[in-house]
Amino acid sequence: MSGFSRACAARSLAGTAALAAALATAACGSGSAQTTAAETGKPEVVAAFYPLQWLSEQVGGSDANVTVLTAPGVEPHDLELGIKQVTDIKNAALTVYIKGIQPAVDDAVEPDTSFDAATAVTTLPAGEDEHEHEHEHEGESEEEHAEHADVSYDPHIWLDPSRLATVATKLGERMAAADPAHAQGYRDRAAKTAATLTGLDQELSQGLTTCRSKTLVTAHEAFGYLADRYKLKQVGITLDPEMEPSPARLSEVAKLAKSEGVTTVFTESLVSPKVAEVLASQVGAKTAVLDPLESKPSGDYVSAMRDNLKTLQTALGCTA
Repeated sequence: MSGFSRACAARSLAGTAALAAALATAACGSGSAQTTAAETGKPEVVAAFYPLQWLSEQVGGSDANVTVLTAPGVEPHDLELGIKQVTDIKNAALTVYIKGIQPAVDDAVEPDTSFDAATAVTTLPAGEDEHEHEHEHEGESEEEHAEHADVSYDPHIWLDPSRLATVATKLGERMAAADPAHAQGYRDRAAKTAATLTGLDQELSQGLTTCRSKTLVTAHEAFGYLADRYKLKQVGITLDPEMEPSPARLSEVAKLAKSEGVTTVFTESLVSPKVAEVLASQVGAKTAVLDPLESKPSGDYVSAMRDNLKTLQTALGCTA
């Protein structure tokens, strides 16, 4: 696994026995997802966390019952599954997830009834550089270090609307296969969702074309796809929100921020802003919240991405 889910990987290793027990218990239970499906006549779709919940709801519409594993306000990387959640995954018609974000979900999904959204798009390599960040792996066991190599790509694909549009189309096909009686409805809604996301992509592309600065200094490296799509440069203070940067890394980022005239250091709503605030004070910058959309925002995915666009335009000195 890449550094993006480093801390939760360790927790997942520690909880393997507990998860196995939960799976065994779930296999003997009645299955809440199965019961709900029988009562409503709708297939159960389980989404791992917010962006996939939003996408599943758009594509599923009134033909599917969508539930989410990660509650609002909870960092997805921190998710630990209870027996009910494992049962829901086991009995779902489809579980929508991204391998590498939540190790507990990776371990619990069934191959025949799961959709790894990362498989629908071309992924970017993880942002880790062995020489720059080798200190962040100090103290790991060999088992933990090997675990981090399992996912070599950056899993934050939802921060590029054009990639998410591709995922929407593929998800429509997966839902159609799971519920053939409503196949056309899934395909139609998938096409509509993909069109909405393509329009959003165009808004971001136009809004970020002419900017004084192209450098994003972020709390952690969640914005690689956004930076790649709109020709920006991401510099993450850490790879994972659970990490503490070393003094050497902070010094390195501060030097780069000064040399490139960075005026804003971006923080996140679910991550403590303290480190970012210290860095901002060192380089004479301010802070602003850039939402990685790992949890439900006040509006929805589209409105939150538009808010991110406004935040970026202000911070980077963009002209429409």
